[in-house]
Amino acid sequence: MIAADPLPHPLPLSDLPRGPGRTLLLGGFSLGFALGGFFDGIMLHQILQWHHLLSGLASPAYADIAVQILADGLFHTLMYLIAAVGLWLLWRGRAGLAIVGGRRLVGWALLGFGVWHMLDGLVSHWLLGLHRIRMDVENKLFWDLLWFFVFGVAVMLAGWLLTRTPSGASGGSGLRRATVPVLLALAVGTAGTVAALPPRGATTALVLFRPDTTPDEALAALATVDGRTVWSDPTGRLWAIDLPGGSTAGLYRHLYRRGALLVGNGVVPAGCLDWFRPAPEQAGPAGIPPAAL
Repeated sequence: MIAADPLPHPLPLSDLPRGPGRTLLLGGFSLGFALGGFFDGIMLHQILQWHHLLSGLASPAYADIAVQILADGLFHTLMYLIAAVGLWLLWRGRAGLAIVGGRRLVGWALLGFGVWHMLDGLVSHWLLGLHRIRMDVENKLFWDLLWFFVFGVAVMLAGWLLTRTPSGASGGSGLRRATVPVLLALAVGTAGTVAALPPRGATTALVLFRPDTTPDEALAALATVDGRTVWSDPTGRLWAIDLPGGSTAGLYRHLYRRGALLVGNGVVPAGCLDWFRPAPEQAGPAGIPPAAL
């Protein structure tokens, strides 16, 4: 019989000699990565219908639903290819199960699942702007962060614990000892995302522009949403604006297209920036306080 997890302690992937053990773990990671993509595509694109792969692109060429569905199909095809590679690696490395053990294999699959969601958040949501988790809400950042922490960070932590914890009684004890910090990290992440929700009646939005955006370009972008500028930092990258009537309709879409890196109207920015609100007679050009010029 093949004994599971015969090693006295788990070895990281870099310490494993080239062979079936390393191949098996790479296969588990690849399959977990692909399953993360399938979960995202099936749940968010098809069941919940919160977005498509290219929902965040403003070009009219991507407004056609047929184009959006085609892009989703090509995305799933890529996930099929990655899953096929993972299954092939699992088959090639099947003899290494006696070396690495089933727990570590599952851990590496969870690492792949979490890595997919973290990469999707960093690249697709915030760097390229291909889509956001929910395209039909005003506070898109809340849902981005919620998905990022729950299915990215938390799943990666769970996978990491499984890869570092040996089987047997000692492994169960180590897993129990790690439960408290993991739950604490999840609580902090959840609290942070809830704090990003806008307060009822908030009218102040905080806008951070990319480093290559000039102050003139930032002012031109802010003018597109008819917001009153109430504060700016000396670099001209960070701005606070008041929205007409407290409405944020179209704010994110317009500003992200024109160089905004982050747009938010959560409790902390809205409350703190009230201290910087100038009186009309004290305001500088375009409503900017003289100290900020």
